[in-house]
Amino acid sequence: MLKLIIAEDHQLLIEGLISILSEVEGLTLLKPVNDGKQLINSLRSNPADIILLDLNMPNMDGIKTLEVLKREFCNIKVIVLTNYNQPQLVDKIKKLGADGYILKSSASTILKEAISKVAVGGSYFEQSLESEIDSNHYFIDDFMKKFQLTRREVEIIRMIEKELTSKEIGDNLFISEFTVGTHRKNIMRKLDVKNIAGLMKIAQQFGIEGA
Repeated sequence: MLKLIIAEDHQLLIEGLISILSEVEGLTLLKPVNDGKQLINSLRSNPADIILLDLNMPNMDGIKTLEVLKREFCNIKVIVLTNYNQPQLVDKIKKLGADGYILKSSASTILKEAISKVAVGGSYFEQSLESEIDSNHYFIDDFMKKFQLTRREVEIIRMIEKELTSKEIGDNLFISEFTVGTHRKNIMRKLDVKNIAGLMKIAQQFGIEGA
């Protein structure tokens, strides 16, 4: 019997997944978890064969969790199940060693097919992902929520990454250089960094690229 665990922080989705997967022959569902830290702790006492991993979770997000999984539990298969429909993110997930990537909006048949392929050593990366989407935006919502940033502050971060001066940023946004300076101070405080290098490092970790 294959043992599968769901790592997801939305109870309604968990219940839906359990309803779908309980029909799959040869599959045992372990107790679901709500964040990355819970998942790691659970696996240490009750190993699984396959993980359905959400990316947007509290305490430890899916990206960091995947890195830990592939370092400490390299034999466990990981299928990312997410709302993020962006090619650049799929590429990042592949490089981190995930075995599959499917959208939460997919049909249940796709989920079952992905599990079947991954269970026998294959991989499943959904083909319907849109290639035209601006990949610079794929984690902006998470980035904003995590650091309590405004959209204007994220806009300024992207311009800083392009090495624009405060005056150039002000000219682009039709605001004063003084206002840009105030935004920059607020951004540095929220990100808890002391210089531009630190700011850029955090932004790049979240896929926030220069405009």
